[in-house]
Amino acid sequence: MSSYPMPVLPDEELTAAANRLEEAGVRLVTGSVVDPAGVIRAKHVPARRARAFHVNGMGASPSWNVFCVDNAIAFTPRFGVVGDLRLRADLTALRVLGDGVAWAPAEMFDQDGAPAEVCTRGLLRRTTAALAERGLQARLGCELEMVLTPRSGPGWNAYGLGALLDVEPYVLDLLDAADRAGLPIEQIHAEYGDSQLEFSIAPTDPITAADHVVLARLLACRVARHHDVAVSFSPLPFAGGSGNGAHQHLSLSRNGTPLLSGGSGPHGLTDDGGAAIGGVIAGLPELSAVFAGSVLSPHRLQPGHWSGAFACWGWENREAAVRLCAATAGNPHGASVELKCIDPSANPYLAAAVFLGLALEGIDAGAPLPPEVTVAPAELSAEEAARTGAVRLPDDQAAALEALEGSERAKRLLGEEIMEALTAVRRYELTTYGEQDVEAVAEKLRYAWSA
Repeated sequence: MSSYPMPVLPDEELTAAANRLEEAGVRLVTGSVVDPAGVIRAKHVPARRARAFHVNGMGASPSWNVFCVDNAIAFTPRFGVVGDLRLRADLTALRVLGDGVAWAPAEMFDQDGAPAEVCTRGLLRRTTAALAERGLQARLGCELEMVLTPRSGPGWNAYGLGALLDVEPYVLDLLDAADRAGLPIEQIHAEYGDSQLEFSIAPTDPITAADHVVLARLLACRVARHHDVAVSFSPLPFAGGSGNGAHQHLSLSRNGTPLLSGGSGPHGLTDDGGAAIGGVIAGLPELSAVFAGSVLSPHRLQPGHWSGAFACWGWENREAAVRLCAATAGNPHGASVELKCIDPSANPYLAAAVFLGLALEGIDAGAPLPPEVTVAPAELSAEEAARTGAVRLPDDQAAALEALEGSERAKRLLGEEIMEALTAVRRYELTTYGEQDVEAVAEKLRYAWSA
């Protein structure tokens, strides 16, 4: 999965994919990308054209990269009305959804077959390849929170049994759909917010993990249509309510040896594991606009919301942006670090690429591991905050964008084209919605990140 660029499959593999589609009764193949605003965009072809979707690709204007959360277009000198890109479906990641439909993630190429630098799935490929060049392997597991609307039944209890039973038919159908599509959901529960569910997806390689986030959003919304409900993946579905997160858990190893356990550092961290965490924390203040960059994100990214509003780390500290989950008997997947500040308005491929990129830069530079924060960071005295280096992430969209645009680290990790597209769409959000009442904005964008 980490080869770059995405290769064209040989004829025998393309024939096998076509046979699989025919045997499964697939009539429509969907290929999707996620734009810089975090919205899933797609092209669709009859199943008989799956080969062409993979080999040649389907046309898409460069302006797809500056589509905004409300479908406005934030044209830039690079991304305008002239030119054309090709969306190539990755048939190695094809999933049969049922009822005649299959889905595959797609990547962007130019008309001559060269990978487009603006493609975020391509960036994630390059980043995982850079890890592999250093003998490093990464696995990501993702968690998604969502809110169902409308809802009927008795009052919602956070993590309550009855709360899940109220939506039991939907949950069971979602699990069935996930099994059919090969989406490995490990757990699902009623979350803290009213009508909010969270499910966890098993860890795997980073590209597949990001694909799983897109597939999960697709399935959650597809099943909801059969139950007369809707699903919101907004960072803030309702003003004053709980926000939705999209946390990523990262584990790292070198030639099969874990970096986040078995060492002599705090909680078993190795030197490289500590450096990886140090690299992530050092870059978070500059790159929070990648992980939580929408106009609604700052309303979720608040102290006391378990959203990781401070750049710091701590063992099982749910208020720290980086939560260390140590290798214990209760953690069958081994040690990982959870990046809690990510919300569903983030492009999952871009978020994963930057998460990995920061960790890799930390390892390469031997970044120091900051002192651990063992309390809610907002409770730290000024002296303790200075000692641990804990800093508040930007608390409004303007500050997050200013930090991103002024960051040489961001330019290095994202590249010019992704930087241009991302800042354009987020600047549009800020200009259009930044001064509006949050209740009106939450209502307007409630389903913007749904499928």
